[in-house]
Amino acid sequence: MSAALTELILAVFRLNGRLLAAGDALVSDIGLTSARWQVLGAVALADAPQPVAHLARAMGLTRQSVQRIVDALVAEGLLRLEPNPHHVRARLVRLTDTGAALHAAASARQVPWAKALGDGLDADAVRESAELLRTLEARLGHSTKEEALC
Repeated sequence: MSAALTELILAVFRLNGRLLAAGDALVSDIGLTSARWQVLGAVALADAPQPVAHLARAMGLTRQSVQRIVDALVAEGLLRLEPNPHHVRARLVRLTDTGAALHAAASARQVPWAKALGDGLDADAVRESAELLRTLEARLGHSTKEEALC
């Protein structure tokens, strides 16, 4: 099992690199990168405005890396920071109208791209693969640093 899981992990690493490159190519002409698009998407898909730490946790990234992108997007007028009634320093992140329009434009490009990428794939197999990846993500989320080194 460990050899099969290692093979899967390596395939995910390679896929991640290709997805980031494809995302960059898909939205570069509208001023986005995959990383910036991912942050805009996390804000857009959140049920309510969230602090950066919550967005980062949901994205599986560090708070610092998301904070750097949020700061840049705020400076460009795509996001805004609002007071957080639960924490004075951890302000809430919200899309501006310009940010929402840019996210919508990027998403409109993603739909036909994903359809073309998925043509010919078995939908049940894709759903099962997604479930397997969510299971691994959950297990990694519960593991300790010591367990990761074993």
